[in-house]
Amino acid sequence: MDNKDSNKNFPHDSAIKHVTGASVYVNDMPMSDRLLCGRVIYSPHAHARILSFDITAALQLKGVHAVLTYKDVPGQNQMGPIIHDEPCLSEGEVNCIGQAIFLIAAETEEIAIAAEKLIKVEYEVLEAVLDIEKSIALGSLIAPPRRIERGDTDAAMASAPNRIKGTLRTGPQEHWYLETQSALCVPGEDREMTVYASTQNPTETQAIVAEVLGVGKNDVVCEVRRLGGGFGGKETQGNHVSAWAALLAHATKRPVKIHLFRDDDQKITGKRHRYLSHYEVGFDDNGIIRSYIVDLNADAGWATDLSMSILERAMLHAENAYFLPNVRITGSAWKTNLPSNTAFRGFGGPQGIAVMETAIDRIGRQLKVDPLEIRKRNFYKHDTNNTTPYGQLVENNRIDVIYDKLSVSSEYERRRKEVDAFNAGNKYVKKGLAFTPVKFGISFTTSFLNQAGALVNIYTDGTILVNHGGVEMGQGLNTKMQQVAAAELGIPASWVKVNATNTSKVPNSSPTAASSGSDLNGMAVKNAVDNIKSRLSDFVIKRFNNGLEGELSQKEQLLYADAEIIDIAHPDRKIGFKELISLAYVGQVGLGASGFYKTPGVNFDRAAGTGKPFHYFSYGMAVSEIVLDTLTGSHKLLRTDIIHDAGSSLNEGLDIGQVEGAFVQGAGWVTTEEIKWDKLGNQLNHSPDTYKIPTIQDIPADFRVELLQGHPNDNTIRRSKAVGEPPFMLAFSVWLAIKDAIASVGNYCIEPEFGLPATNELILLAIEKIRKQAPVVQ
Repeated sequence: MDNKDSNKNFPHDSAIKHVTGASVYVNDMPMSDRLLCGRVIYSPHAHARILSFDITAALQLKGVHAVLTYKDVPGQNQMGPIIHDEPCLSEGEVNCIGQAIFLIAAETEEIAIAAEKLIKVEYEVLEAVLDIEKSIALGSLIAPPRRIERGDTDAAMASAPNRIKGTLRTGPQEHWYLETQSALCVPGEDREMTVYASTQNPTETQAIVAEVLGVGKNDVVCEVRRLGGGFGGKETQGNHVSAWAALLAHATKRPVKIHLFRDDDQKITGKRHRYLSHYEVGFDDNGIIRSYIVDLNADAGWATDLSMSILERAMLHAENAYFLPNVRITGSAWKTNLPSNTAFRGFGGPQGIAVMETAIDRIGRQLKVDPLEIRKRNFYKHDTNNTTPYGQLVENNRIDVIYDKLSVSSEYERRRKEVDAFNAGNKYVKKGLAFTPVKFGISFTTSFLNQAGALVNIYTDGTILVNHGGVEMGQGLNTKMQQVAAAELGIPASWVKVNATNTSKVPNSSPTAASSGSDLNGMAVKNAVDNIKSRLSDFVIKRFNNGLEGELSQKEQLLYADAEIIDIAHPDRKIGFKELISLAYVGQVGLGASGFYKTPGVNFDRAAGTGKPFHYFSYGMAVSEIVLDTLTGSHKLLRTDIIHDAGSSLNEGLDIGQVEGAFVQGAGWVTTEEIKWDKLGNQLNHSPDTYKIPTIQDIPADFRVELLQGHPNDNTIRRSKAVGEPPFMLAFSVWLAIKDAIASVGNYCIEPEFGLPATNELILLAIEKIRKQAPVVQ
């Protein structure tokens, strides 16, 4: 391999294993006949008091080895990741359908199911709160509201020539990772427990398991080879199944595995937070925003989980790519009797950006100007006054360059005219076109999480083993770490292996989330490699200079490239990498090292709502065109053009795949992925036959994705940028293209009643209302 570019399209390290079925996930791990099946028994009521229960008959069933209640938890009966308000097992009151009450360990799943039916529970059903409006009326805040404010918002709003008010509902979303929540726990000597988990956060899983077992973290090892998808759904809630399996393994002294059935997984896990947002925008006759006020109200579910951190990021992205001189952003999270909502790709950013994009779209329609022109006029510019509402300077702004490139490559102006002409000539079939941007901050907004560790070992045959604190969940993180180590050592990537993430090798890691996996772990791997290279370079210099009387080699002149170490000032002085490693071992040079990295300069004062929470911003834009049947509400995504900023990409093939995947997942959220509950709190569509994720039919028929070239990102690993989350929000181009088509029914003169997701039902209702107001318009 030529290490100069670290092979921009080096294939995913598990690609062949994935397509052949050879990749090993938790549920594939071989285990002895001592393995027990774990089962979680959860509440059938959204809110109830447990008056009594009897587990006697279940315990007596042959093949049952344990039936646990909260009384059997040896440590803390808690698994809340930040706030301890989420019991591991209910202690007498249940707060949502899906809250765990009992755990069963049995020799087979069939025996566990039979045992479940023998458990007797008497409930007193209590009133449940199942929507945000009712929670607001009751004042059921999960935590105090937060605010970010700049300028004199009220005065600017009062003096603005034009004003718009509105409310936007953004719906929840199911993660629908292919691998459901899974964990295998194996008890060891004394109090030791090894946890093989499907978790994005091995260190937190280790901590939660240690807490429920009442042991030290040094008694618990959590190992993660790979996840079959996560998308945020396993950042905190992957801890739950690990805690439950660990309790059963501790009680039985046998290995226990829990692998949730798909329907159970969808019923008991949290979703993307649904939001009820109220906004007001004041603007001049050119569409320049003078004042923006938005109140973001999140449905937290019944416990805190990560709701406040997610709400914070929604607030930090409420302005998206636009400069707002006067702005007030208020965020509140409300308690309901639904499963605790949790992290999801974008982590609140989509909910905040959706409101701003709605406001921009409405400004354009009111002024009878293409919303794209309104976007362009309000974009962040390139001067020192372009600070965010929280005071961070928007540096290395790529908005204009992406806009200029995509305007040309997507042929937007020509296609806009064609869409308008098509709509003027067709009564029942309409087209829509939209061009939307995203500016997304990269870093954990909880500043101390911006750290990572790594362990790199070089063996005497010249092969390298890398451990890092990140989690491979299909995104290609391990492949990128393999490439980073190879590039820094100047060797073929095939000489490098990345091992399973393990808390005993790399401790105190942060979750693989916030699009930070490559940024943080890549720099930690580089630091570990640099530590080894420093020793190797000292050894090489001594070897090169041994016996020399002329000009000596200098350490800073050494180049690691093409599997050699070369003195660039004296190219005849060189040594092969594998030969060097063999000699260095004999010379007693340390060939292993740990690495560490912390992101510089990030900080955020939550109380003041100011600071620099992000290391940098990632940018992207998309143009989407749809065709809509106004009689059925069905639509087809005809074409999408995307340019996304990945800095100097570590791996262009993987990054383009991430852009495509994020966009399609976002398109599902804004169109087909509707979750419904009945009046008792039962989720009505908790299986793949009723919950509609995107299929191959929902992918753009013409899909054009490219990475922005020639704009490297300084002060990051090999000048790259994070990619995982930002492209998700490019799907707003699909959502607003649908709205554009709906608006054409009323000749663009009537504002459609619109929300998210734009289901067929919502589309038809919006069209019907427009036709009633303007019945003579095609």
